[in-house]
Amino acid sequence: PDEISREAPLRVLIAGGGVGGLALANALRSHPHITVNVLEKTDQFKRFGGPIQLASNAMMNLRNMDAELYNKIEAKATFTGNLTNGIKDGIRNEWYAMFDLKSPAKERNMPFTCVVERPDLQEIMIDGLPEGVLQNGASVSSYEHVDGGGIRAKLDNGEEVHGDVLIGADGIWSSVRAQMHDNDPKGDNSGATYSGYTVYAGELYYKSFDNGEVGYKVYIGPNQYFVVTDIGKGRYQWYAFLAKPEGSAESDASMKPAFEVDGCAPGNPAYLRQVFDGWSEDIHHIIRATRDDEIQQRDLFDRPPSVLKPWTDGPVALLGDAIHAMMPNLGQGGCQAMEDAIVISEELSPLKYRSEISAALDRYRSRRLIRSAAVQGLSRFASDIIIRGFDTPAKISTEDGLKLENFGYFGIVTRLLQPILPTFFTVQFTFLYNDWRNKFALDLSAGLAILGIGSVILLVLSAATTESGLLATLGLEGLLTSVEGSSIVETVNAVAPEIDGLL
Repeated sequence: PDEISREAPLRVLIAGGGVGGLALANALRSHPHITVNVLEKTDQFKRFGGPIQLASNAMMNLRNMDAELYNKIEAKATFTGNLTNGIKDGIRNEWYAMFDLKSPAKERNMPFTCVVERPDLQEIMIDGLPEGVLQNGASVSSYEHVDGGGIRAKLDNGEEVHGDVLIGADGIWSSVRAQMHDNDPKGDNSGATYSGYTVYAGELYYKSFDNGEVGYKVYIGPNQYFVVTDIGKGRYQWYAFLAKPEGSAESDASMKPAFEVDGCAPGNPAYLRQVFDGWSEDIHHIIRATRDDEIQQRDLFDRPPSVLKPWTDGPVALLGDAIHAMMPNLGQGGCQAMEDAIVISEELSPLKYRSEISAALDRYRSRRLIRSAAVQGLSRFASDIIIRGFDTPAKISTEDGLKLENFGYFGIVTRLLQPILPTFFTVQFTFLYNDWRNKFALDLSAGLAILGIGSVILLVLSAATTESGLLATLGLEGLLTSVEGSSIVETVNAVAPEIDGLL
């Protein structure tokens, strides 16, 4: 029947039992006229994966969705948004710029940013679902539209599952997306692109000198950077981001020392000690404390913002990494998947008729398109700026006589941008926190501010790069000669006197 009721409920199939898929299942489970079936490819739930950052916008959505679920997640969380967070000079070990996560959240009465172990988060969400909602060993490989309405999800094992709606929450290598976009789930023809960066991630018990005071710190320097974050209960996670060709885990294997280097264990620790030679002793100390088996390396992939790509195909829609995979720099990947889930729930739950499904999913796309694309862009922007643009800041030292330290182009620019970055961070968090409910297609004021300040940073840094450099990486190599680019140039000209005054 076309009419949706308790006797003939809306049947929602969710491909993928990750954070986004489970969030959607929990958001829909309270509606008696909706049934949910989460189709998860793994045979059983296993405690696997490191911590996930839940920024204030995600925590607010969780609290608004289900207070009991939120309280359970909060009990497992380590809050970092109320601590000191920022960027440090990776060579001199001096604070370069702070990002204030606390004030924007406090002003809006939002929970502070926190980190939660991913297995804990998934376990809480699974426990919140009725028996039988989660179906393990059910990997969706494709789908078919059913004559007269509905959808048929085909599984790898040959089974078929029927429903009224299919949500592809099956990650960056989504089979649902591959069919919708007519490309491959994985590989060169998948639409995903290698970011140009590989990351080494370490997780360990660690006695940090600033435990309880600092939540998140990013050490910047030439062509690479290092991140350390407190994940609670005496545990820390760190990331080393390096600009490397795709597949460097295999190609660089022979470069990993088979012996200790400065107290760092053979393998990845010894290798990274060499890579970060001359950098802060804080970095060396935590690498030294990390065993080789506590380090994982992975290449980073993302997708360009899906402004021109379909999000929906009738009663089928994409969620999270399946449609807007992003770099991890802002810690917004899982948060944006949760926002997708809440909006889908808000659009589907009031429906009276199945004939309204396609229009509801189109409204979901309209509400999420620009905001998610902006976060994708900001995440890639952060990676490219930090690695390709930032350097050790120029400095005038008066110890032992007057000395000019690192007074090359990028060193000077990095120093000149120092007073601008806190403003950029404030505007960024304003954008992320203002419209956490996705009521508006675009937060225009925050968006324009990000564009203006970001353009200043981009154009100043790109002055010393070639067409294949920073702008090309961002897909903006033609920006300065476009009509839109002329307005950005005007923005830069307007701000230029203020920058010049910093000299």
